[in-house]
This record gives sequence, C-alpha cells and structure tokens, in this order.
Amino acid sequence: MTGSLSVVGAGLAVIGAGIGIGRIGGSAMEAMARQPEFAGKIQTAMLIVAALVEGVALFAVVVSMIK
Repeated sequence: MTGSLSVVGAGLAVIGAGIGIGRIGGSAMEAMARQPEFAGKIQTAMLIVAALVEGVALFAVVVSMIK
C-alpha cells in the first residue's frame, strides 16, 4: 500500500511541475510580447524560476520514493 502511494505522490509532483512550468512559460511570453525591450531579463528570470520548480519536483519524487 505504501509503495503505490509513493508512486502516486511522485506522479502528482511531476504533473504539478509540468503545470507550473507551463504557466511560467506562458506568462513570460505574454510579458515579452508586452515589453519586448525587457525580453532578456524576463527570459533569464523565467529560466531560473523554471529550474527551481523542477528542482522542487525532483526533490518531491526522491522523497516519495524513499518512504
């Protein structure tokens, strides 16, 4: 029972990260379309935040697999 719940938890972490990164990307594209002069700064911030979200998802997967 515990093993199957860990897999569900890992799946939810991956799905949540995918949704979060998708929203980050979409919002960044809207921001760059509105203010193209800040595209470089927006893109840099977007990549950093996406990496942090992916790191949290990876951590959640590892923790769910340990238990």
